[in-house]
Amino acid sequence: MKGSKKELILNGNMYKVLLTLSVPIMINSIIQTMYNLVDGIWVSKLSSVHFAATSFVFPVNFLFIALGIGMSVAGTSILSQLIGGEDEEEAKRYSAQLIVISLILSVVFSIVGFILSPVIIRAMGGTGDILNYGNIYLRITFLELPFIFLFFNINSMKNALGDTVTPTVLSGVSALINIVLDPIFIFTFNWGIAGAAWATFVSRALLAVYGLKLILSKDNIIRPDFKDFKFDKEIIGKIVKIGLPATIGQSGAAFGFIILNGFIVSYGTATMAAFGMVNRVTSLIMQPAMGIGAALTAVVGQNIGANQYDRVKESFRKASTLTLSMGIIGCSLMLIFNEPVVNFFIQSKDDPEVIAQGINYMAFIAFSMPLMGMFSVFQGVFQGSGHTKYSMAMEIGRLWLVRIPMILLFKYLTNIGPSGIWFSMSFSNLIVVLYGLFIFKKGGWSEKIIHSTR
Repeated sequence: MKGSKKELILNGNMYKVLLTLSVPIMINSIIQTMYNLVDGIWVSKLSSVHFAATSFVFPVNFLFIALGIGMSVAGTSILSQLIGGEDEEEAKRYSAQLIVISLILSVVFSIVGFILSPVIIRAMGGTGDILNYGNIYLRITFLELPFIFLFFNINSMKNALGDTVTPTVLSGVSALINIVLDPIFIFTFNWGIAGAAWATFVSRALLAVYGLKLILSKDNIIRPDFKDFKFDKEIIGKIVKIGLPATIGQSGAAFGFIILNGFIVSYGTATMAAFGMVNRVTSLIMQPAMGIGAALTAVVGQNIGANQYDRVKESFRKASTLTLSMGIIGCSLMLIFNEPVVNFFIQSKDDPEVIAQGINYMAFIAFSMPLMGMFSVFQGVFQGSGHTKYSMAMEIGRLWLVRIPMILLFKYLTNIGPSGIWFSMSFSNLIVVLYGLFIFKKGGWSEKIIHSTR
């Protein structure tokens, strides 16, 4: 790690710290979202049913990815606190254990997911074209898991070091490859929906392989050493203790979205397509706020490692100011430009109901943009401190305790149709942010979860 980056995190102007770290993350996330949007645009040219199928099966793939995310959260939290405490040798040991465990689990998940794909889609309520197209797309995405997990490890190591630029450059190149390959695989080779999945597979594989080369270079001060590698029960136990709540939170959210998609598709393919399209747009608009939240993980971790708790609280205050401002701007843009945006991203125009429902959903969700930004801030604080049980509670509580029960009430006790889903999505963000504020004020999240061996 460059000494100047650590110096900036521990002693620099906090707005400068947050923006320096978060801007590359924002760009990285925007790139990732853009190539999801590009995938969606190309697939929507096939038909709205093809588009709905990709949206329908996405939470299934994400359910399997959740463990990788949990380990990435644990990696960033642990490594950043060790770096803040100037214990790079211990950080090297943790890095090696993380990579090996992640690769083993990802291969297992790829095999299980590929085999169970059609069974899972049927259990969700998928039938006909949704089942056929969804199964084709989902099976190929399961093959990506080892590369996705490997890049999560690379990302957590670089972020813990304060290097948010390298993952951005890698993701940018990967996204460009994906964008170029999409139309070739989908239309030139006539692979249809499978082409979109294979394009993503190739781009992710190249990203992970080159990223691995970088972290194994001698320039990386926490370079993992696999010579005479042995599993370390103590290190694995610490990774599991910190990563498991994050994994449960992500898995619970992903499984909740699987259930949610079952309710949504019961209103028809048009509702499913509208839901998937607006969520893609929302993800794009939310990237600046999410970048601030992600930057907080390293800032909070390193400053807790250095026992600088005043700077931790300062980072929360200033991150909140930035994300609330961004959220208000995002809300305004969505309300002003909702109709042209929806028309742009639904290319086939084979079902006018998709356009109408998309515009309606966007109007509802726009008002919760500032709240979604604060959700990211609280996640960054709790994950950076290593107290991932709180981020888990926010992930699971938003869906299982608020969103899904409300959707059920609107579905079976009212006749307002899909608008009940849209309102529930927005209102749940308010409740979970109030919970996050309550936990932050209590202060239990600030206790150290790992101590330097130095």
